[in-house]
Amino acid sequence: MTPTDSRRSVVPPYLLHAVAQAAEFPRAASAARTALASLELVQSPKHQHLVAPRRVSGTVDRSPQRTIADARGATTLPGTIVRSEGDPDTGDAAVDEAYAGLGATHAFWLDVFGRVSIDGAGLPLDATVHFGQDYDNAYWDGSRMVFGDGDDEVFRRFTIALDVIGHELAHGVTQYTADLTYQGQSGALNESISDVFGSLVAQYAAGQTAEQASWLIGEGLFTDAVHGDALRSMRSPGTAYDDPVLGKDPQPATMADFVVTTDDAGGVHTNSGIPNHAFFLAATAIGGYAWQGAGAVWWDALTSDAVTASIDFAGFAAVTIDAAGSRFGAGSAEHTAVQDAWRTVGVLD
Repeated sequence: MTPTDSRRSVVPPYLLHAVAQAAEFPRAASAARTALASLELVQSPKHQHLVAPRRVSGTVDRSPQRTIADARGATTLPGTIVRSEGDPDTGDAAVDEAYAGLGATHAFWLDVFGRVSIDGAGLPLDATVHFGQDYDNAYWDGSRMVFGDGDDEVFRRFTIALDVIGHELAHGVTQYTADLTYQGQSGALNESISDVFGSLVAQYAAGQTAEQASWLIGEGLFTDAVHGDALRSMRSPGTAYDDPVLGKDPQPATMADFVVTTDDAGGVHTNSGIPNHAFFLAATAIGGYAWQGAGAVWWDALTSDAVTASIDFAGFAAVTIDAAGSRFGAGSAEHTAVQDAWRTVGVLD
């Protein structure tokens, strides 16, 4: 798998296309066109070798192993290393936000699920910041995080949103677990799982309950010129933004509005709104800290042998229901909440 084959970006192509056509935002339009082109043309080393995790007395080191590189406006990875594990703040906001975000994500997986880094075996967490000129995206390339600085007309720098960092690293977790095929419903589940755990990373870091969380993905990324709160809303898919220039958030909340398309690998960023909403409904029905309820169920499902790479929404829903019954008991409040959530979004009858 090459980095290009495994690239998973947080800003959906449909939004980049809208920005690219926005004459009102000339700098952003140019940046968006570059970001769209880079989905095919990013220059990465032909072979990237994952660094072996450190071992202490024969066991995997459970501490984070972070390295931040600076691309300095270029598009060749990895860039120049500017901060390594244990180094003090640099004063560069993007470098220090990336470092802190990788640490918060590592802490979430370790503290909540006992998983040591995204591969479960202490994989070093590498990131590159200041990628490209006004680059309007952040992505996981199969071995590292890459952050653009945004264009300052539509998007701010992509290191400011912890859930975005959590989202992208969750693509790595999925890569090392279910490895869901990035196409159609399994691809939408791939995107949704990243939104789920990206949101949970931010909720865990803030100590928020399901009721306190905003359930917005990428909150704060839009500049004040945009009529919108975030890239996506798990609480109410289709309402994250409604801008006279960029258009309206197209995500459906239920299967009644499922989008049939060949764009974006079969609508992976669009139809992910449906399983996203199912998770929100289950998490808020259960209440308390979402990572202890619905999050634990989704984690059990993601790591279940019953989840195949090409699983569809209904298949994944069935696995989560079984997982909720196994973890919390058949007929429990948690079991019922998960069943009801999938029925409400129309995935199950």
